[in-house]
Amino acid sequence: MSRTDTGQTRSQSWRRLVPGVALALVLAALATPLGLLLPVIGAPVFAIVLGLLLGPLALRVGGRDRLEPGTGFAKGFLLQLAVVVLGSGLSLLTVARVGFSSLPVMLGTLAICLVVAWFVGRRLGIDDDLTTLIGVGTAICGASAIAAVSPVMKARSNDVAYAVSTIFLFNVAAVLAFPPLGHLLGLDQQAFGLFAGTAVNDTSSVVAAASVYGQEAANTAVVVKLTRTLMIIPIVLVLAAVVRRRDTSSPSTRSANPLRLVPWFLVGFLVAAGLNTLGVIPGAAQPALAHVGLFLITTALAAIGVSTDVPALRRTGARPLVLGLVLWLTVAASSLVIQGVTG
Repeated sequence: MSRTDTGQTRSQSWRRLVPGVALALVLAALATPLGLLLPVIGAPVFAIVLGLLLGPLALRVGGRDRLEPGTGFAKGFLLQLAVVVLGSGLSLLTVARVGFSSLPVMLGTLAICLVVAWFVGRRLGIDDDLTTLIGVGTAICGASAIAAVSPVMKARSNDVAYAVSTIFLFNVAAVLAFPPLGHLLGLDQQAFGLFAGTAVNDTSSVVAAASVYGQEAANTAVVVKLTRTLMIIPIVLVLAAVVRRRDTSSPSTRSANPLRLVPWFLVGFLVAAGLNTLGVIPGAAQPALAHVGLFLITTALAAIGVSTDVPALRRTGARPLVLGLVLWLTVAASSLVIQGVTG
């Protein structure tokens, strides 16, 4: 094949992505101002809802065959790219700033949540992938964690949509319930910040809940939340190893280089965080990068909404919501208990 033919093939391949990507971008553009208007809900949740509502019509009018290549690209590569951009907002020194006193709470709630998710998910008969997505989303950082692990798990759009919706529901409940609970328990500003940072998932919801309590609580909560985000790294590596071990259908898979277990976007996440730690990324660029990362996640989740089989969601029933409720209560209770035990 000549260079001209190769170039034409690549051009045709990129053109196939345009309709689906354009649809996801339009939905993300509609969801973004809604997310700014109601930050407790957030643009990603609005994007999934718009995708679920408008997806069937768009697929019927635009044609499934024309849209699916682009929506697949958006919920795959763009979602992975969003994880890399998220790394640019983190400092690898954040853990040191938070201090060892808060690490037992973060690591304890993470471990307890994942164990309870596995046990309760099995008892409820929920699919392993959906259980993992809800467990990781609750234990770490909501939609961002789900965005990081779903490409590694090759998760179905239906599972991602259900997991994000479940996390969102209990985020809103946390914003409303946690500040009064904190006052009832007599938590000081730092204690409530640690509680909100470990027991609320999405960043905007963490800020909303902690800001109601006080500025010092908000500052502590944000630092704890950013440190929790770093837990994505070991979780993604473990899941990559599990998926690779599960997929033993070919000799090439069994003899694969262990380095291939590390997803490219996780390497990019670490590189971006390292550059930020070294001060290579200017502080003035942080807000813009945060918006870019959020918009990429919003675009990807819009594509996931479009691709979601709504009747299959109905068939899944309420059991995943029950799992989300159990995990939400578990993380909140374990955070308070571990704080009390460790002082």
